[in-house]
Amino acid sequence: MKHVMNKVILAAVVATSITSCAHNAITNRNQLSLYPESEIQSMAAQQYTQFLSENKVVSTSTNKDAEMVRRVGTRLVNAITQYYTQKGLAKELEGYKWEYNLVDSKEVNAWCMPGGKIVVYTGLLPISQNEAALAVVLGHEITHALAHHGNERMSQGALQQLGGVALQTALANKSAAAQNIFMSAYGVGSNVGVLLPFSRNQESEADHYGLIFTAMAGYNPQEAIPLWERMKAASGGNAPPQILSTHPSDDTRIAKLKELMPEAMTYYKPVK
Repeated sequence: MKHVMNKVILAAVVATSITSCAHNAITNRNQLSLYPESEIQSMAAQQYTQFLSENKVVSTSTNKDAEMVRRVGTRLVNAITQYYTQKGLAKELEGYKWEYNLVDSKEVNAWCMPGGKIVVYTGLLPISQNEAALAVVLGHEITHALAHHGNERMSQGALQQLGGVALQTALANKSAAAQNIFMSAYGVGSNVGVLLPFSRNQESEADHYGLIFTAMAGYNPQEAIPLWERMKAASGGNAPPQILSTHPSDDTRIAKLKELMPEAMTYYKPVK
């Protein structure tokens, strides 16, 4: 009987996977997508509000770093909107209500939730060191959201942790398990268990389009090379920065960035 039940559960998981693939208009890749984008954005808005209420947000009116985060975010969003519009994909950005906040924390981290909910930790700034490098980080993080990588990670994590049968109930009830999967999928904090690593494909996509968006926003994408070299150095024999838990930084990655750079530079027009 147990053997039969396992087959039933497996069949449900496989059926869910097959019928829940979505085609990403920008990356041109099919990906597992069990969660409706509207539901993902709704959950993101709730979690973002809760996160900000539980952490120290740095005011843009009194802090130049917070103002820089807002400025970089605004320029990137303008570039992304232009890019999507040129591709005839403006509808892909429906529901996005962009927010950019700097949070006082020693963690070397930054992330972007669906719907454009962005956080930068103050601990990242000594490593990013300049505005263009920060744009590289945010361009990368925003691409993860635009490419629905979090949805893909959540879907994979939900199938693994909850199974096909329990998944529907967890989603409907917004259970603690579903919320933990959501937070870990987007690299928010370190108190939700083991972070789900981004795949090689996801990282490559985030690097690729992140560089393009950075360049279109008027920031030199070449800053990506020394940035990731600093990230690599920061991980030196000790525990790596939080952002590196999901964003591996190594010689292979840097070499790939150099390969992507000529294309990114064609989009680069410095802001005068």
